Amino acid sequence: MESNFSRRNFVQSGALIAAACATSAPALSFAQPAAAKVSGVKLGVASYTFRNFTRAQMIGFLKQINVSDLNVKDVKDHLPADPQLEAQALADYAAAGIKLHAAGAIYFAKDDDADIRAKFEYCKRAGISVIVAGDPTPETLPRIEKFVKEYDIRIAIHNHGPEDKLWPSPLDVLKSLKGTDPRIGCCIDLGHAARAGADVVQAIHEVGPRLFNVHMKDLTSFKSKESQVAVGDGIMPIPEIFKALMAIQYKGFVDLEYEVHGDDPMPGVSTSFAYMRGVLAGMGSKPQA
Repeated sequence: MESNFSRRNFVQSGALIAAACATSAPALSFAQPAAAKVSGVKLGVASYTFRNFTRAQMIGFLKQINVSDLNVKDVKDHLPADPQLEAQALADYAAAGIKLHAAGAIYFAKDDDADIRAKFEYCKRAGISVIVAGDPTPETLPRIEKFVKEYDIRIAIHNHGPEDKLWPSPLDVLKSLKGTDPRIGCCIDLGHAARAGADVVQAIHEVGPRLFNVHMKDLTSFKSKESQVAVGDGIMPIPEIFKALMAIQYKGFVDLEYEVHGDDPMPGVSTSFAYMRGVLAGMGSKPQA
């Protein structure tokens, strides 16, 4: 396996080339357009990354990294469940040009119509098309499926690694989806999936059309949750992951979920986006509006 030094050098070289090209077109910003789609791979952020910061602070951070696509969670004041407070949050995001494409993780603790409907209403108000579901039991899925059909909002069940007795790996999720509505699928958390022993590239291919969201993480050890580092500084096969997503014509987002350094996430977040954008540029990807 190549060293972190060589991986980082590869990205830095690509960035230098990009910078050189940018100097020939003064009207263009060096950073990629926030809403750019790169060969079908769209990059976003999970708001849990900024769990220790307010919505206003997070919006400032998103502007710094030139990202406008957010997977939002009811943490701090990011997207409150209260309808009036939620409306104010939505107005703030709209004013900042930030688009919400998913919400979660949202937990379905009750096999109860009223509880489940409240969660779907929360996402409907926000115009969110994907619910990242944290812990629905197999027994709850038929009831959830009823609301998926009613609201036409997709459910992406999130795997949480070896500690998760229900869904350690996306392949465990996939086994429970046979015969269910095609709008019920997976959110592959790459870090947790690798720790559960899954080949993450193979898992992407196996989940295929049932893949609705990806949480991007990098680790220095697939045995340790605490080994998370900035993307590109670990051993996650990032280029192969992007190739697999392109191969299955994945239409969703790859959302960075940076769970370390909660009080100072921006150095790792900025480094992660520089690496991911560099890898995509090195693969010959072209930004598309």
